[in-house]
Amino acid sequence: MEYQRDSQRKILACFRQIRIAAVIALVALLMYGCGSGSYFTAFESQPRNVATFVRQDTDLGYVTKVAVLPFENGTQDEFAPQRVRDLVMTQILSMGIFDVVDKGIVDSTLREMAIDKTMRINTPILKRLGQRLGVQAFIYGVVENIGANRTGAFSYPEVSLTMKLIDAETSMVLWQSSAHKNGYSLWDRLFGLDPQDGFQLTLDLTQEMLLTIPK
Repeated sequence: MEYQRDSQRKILACFRQIRIAAVIALVALLMYGCGSGSYFTAFESQPRNVATFVRQDTDLGYVTKVAVLPFENGTQDEFAPQRVRDLVMTQILSMGIFDVVDKGIVDSTLREMAIDKTMRINTPILKRLGQRLGVQAFIYGVVENIGANRTGAFSYPEVSLTMKLIDAETSMVLWQSSAHKNGYSLWDRLFGLDPQDGFQLTLDLTQEMLLTIPK
């Protein structure tokens, strides 16, 4: 019996040491993330990268209504721009940033004006389009990358986007944001958990980008 109690005590002591080591490793990981100056948590192995431009000495308070133009596609997924465009429109409305013209009205007006994605849109065209739609600015974007990345047997989603706010009168870029985010998680990989859903990843990224619009 004494031998069994000694064995149990040794096992409990071993588990305590393992827990202590795990806590130390977690604290070190958090301290590294804070010290690096990156947007980093213990559940991510890579920082989120967001670059934002806002035109100085420009009050965006005059922009109350926008039209979200069709997004450009830089991926192999032909439907990616449509999905992201819809998501961005929903986010703008739900966040209360601007009022948004219905996508169907925007697309039908583009067709009536004989404007397609291959056409170079200059200032006079944008001005007339803005007048037709009754907007002060346009949201335009490029889906640079969207899909899954694989590291060994572990697969995770990633998204890269660029969006800009363009003045309807002058074609001046008022705001622009380029960002990349992935759903890679060290803990997910270590413990065999499912990575973050690609839709949620895109939702989070577009929200983070739109939050940088000063209002």
